[in-house]
Amino acid sequence: MTSFPTPINPPELFQSPAFAQGMIAPAGPTLYVGGQNGTDGSGALLDGLGAQTEQALRNVLAVLAEAGTGPEYVVKLTIYLATGIDPGEAYAATATVWGNRRTAVTVLAVTPARAGALVEIEAVAAFPQQGLGGGA
Repeated sequence: MTSFPTPINPPELFQSPAFAQGMIAPAGPTLYVGGQNGTDGSGALLDGLGAQTEQALRNVLAVLAEAGTGPEYVVKLTIYLATGIDPGEAYAATATVWGNRRTAVTVLAVTPARAGALVEIEAVAAFPQQGLGGGA
């Protein structure tokens, strides 16, 4: 088995260029990244869906890096959008930071817990086989 997560795409299901239908994660420790809003280092919420989505993903990337893993090891993203937000617009913003990395993705419309938040992103990631990094 590879040390990278492996996409699973049954031929009878829709084949998306943006996401995988499932992911096999290599055995080992798993990182669960809590929901990240589009906030900067001071906690200020950025303006607009595009800016918030890009920043939320940069925040996810920061947590991954601090833990000693990276976006290529992410097996699942959960993206929560404020009710009424166009997922297509959010997807376009996602591509600027996340690129064309395919992983399992769930997108939900919710009432945000924080006023003004338009997006929140969680991730589940495996670790490189060489070992764990990690900050506290």
